[in-house]
Amino acid sequence: MNNCPCGSGSDYAACCEPIINGKKTAETAEQLMRARYSAHEKVAVDFIFETTHPDHREGYDHKGTKKWAEESEWHGLEILETIDGGPKDDSGEVVFAAKFRDKSGLRTHQERAQFKRKGKKWLFTDGTMVKGQPLSVTKIGRNDPCSCGSGQKYKKCCGK
Repeated sequence: MNNCPCGSGSDYAACCEPIINGKKTAETAEQLMRARYSAHEKVAVDFIFETTHPDHREGYDHKGTKKWAEESEWHGLEILETIDGGPKDDSGEVVFAAKFRDKSGLRTHQERAQFKRKGKKWLFTDGTMVKGQPLSVTKIGRNDPCSCGSGQKYKKCCGK
């Protein structure tokens, strides 16, 4: 089995490959988002261009996209949120995090991507970068109950 790069757990030949090859259209905005991620890993940049809404192609850098796809090592896609974008919707939004390694090191591209349906096809229209959630730390006092759930005081358990 050749797992699909999109992280669905399905075989690539049954998941994103038929969408990228044009044998099948994405039924949802999320399905298109997953196929676009897989297209980056497979360096199928023509698919990335073709699934960008014609009204939103200005400034698209085909050579730059291809170079980025080729020179990056792709480490996974995580869908964080999907708003609408179903089979009966005309628009949708997918928030995702794509992990990759480039010459600068391991990085995460987090984006809120907008999609619109044109006829029967879902197309990417725009994306805005999303900052990761700030790290939140709760300070545990020595005499507080241990956060591991043992029922002991922190100083007698994990705080040793």
